[in-house]
Amino acid sequence: MPVIVASDLDRTLIYSAAALALTMPDARAPRLLCVEVHESKPLSFMTETAAQLLTDLGDTALFVPTTTRTRKQYQRINLPGPAPTYAICANGGHLLVDGVSDPDWHAQVLARLADECAPLSEVQEHLLRTADPVWVRKHRIAEDLFAYLVVERELLNEEWVKELAVWAENRGWTVSLQGRKIYAVPKPLTKSAAMHEVARRTGAELTLAAGDSLLDADLLLAADRGWRPGHGELADADWTAPAIRALPERGVLAGERILREFLRTVRSPG
Repeated sequence: MPVIVASDLDRTLIYSAAALALTMPDARAPRLLCVEVHESKPLSFMTETAAQLLTDLGDTALFVPTTTRTRKQYQRINLPGPAPTYAICANGGHLLVDGVSDPDWHAQVLARLADECAPLSEVQEHLLRTADPVWVRKHRIAEDLFAYLVVERELLNEEWVKELAVWAENRGWTVSLQGRKIYAVPKPLTKSAAMHEVARRTGAELTLAAGDSLLDADLLLAADRGWRPGHGELADADWTAPAIRALPERGVLAGERILREFLRTVRSPG
């Protein structure tokens, strides 16, 4: 039976220049591999060691990239190792099989959203009406499934974020602040549901996961074993659970450590 490794990408396995956290002397900084280019500029990185670990992992387990990114944003990433058979995009809204969204899965997701939470249009209207243009740079809708704002973090009104979270909770939505982005995501739209579907299809008996944000909590809780880095929303909240290991590493070296943990567990699952 295959082992599924479902891992978040941004600030878990891959890192923007701003998120690398290279705190060591320059001469001791790890060599980096660019894994994403956007508008002709390098955007995301991992260490060369992490790239080799991911290649080894792809040869020994079913690696499933699991991201809140849209399909278009995900397809900009060029990860080392075998091309993943499955990938989870839009926080579980799309299950890619050999790079193509599975229409049956997407239809199931849409049905759940219609039944269980307020419509996207209501959330979008609230964001447009209440978010202050002083600190909002962009309003975005992702895959017609959820909304997010790109903000100036130093100008952001933190009380507004807390009020938004309460407002969203009452409508079946959740709010997550990640770097310069504030996400509003329907509660039924989860990475864990999509991971369970991959496990069902493949007959996997062991699931491993990693992630750094509030939107990864359900994924970590659903897996048999999980890891979180020493940075991000979950670390800031000191979040943990019995099967979750909180790692001390921060930044790009945390991605390397997570891949070592995945590979060690796949090779010796007992």
